[in-house]
Amino acid sequence: MESFLKYLGVILLLLGVVCLVVYKYSLSENWLLVTSMALEVSGVLAYIFINKVLR
Repeated sequence: MESFLKYLGVILLLLGVVCLVVYKYSLSENWLLVTSMALEVSGVLAYIFINKVLR
């Protein structure tokens, strides 16, 4: 479980990128942009908090 937690920030960033790719090539809905923004910001914050503060 700890090895998964180590990569949680990166996984959230990749999910944000997937949302942006879906927005670009198939759906042009604003909720995809909001979701990708939330995933990107939470991914960066999770990465910093988990890998810098807790270690």
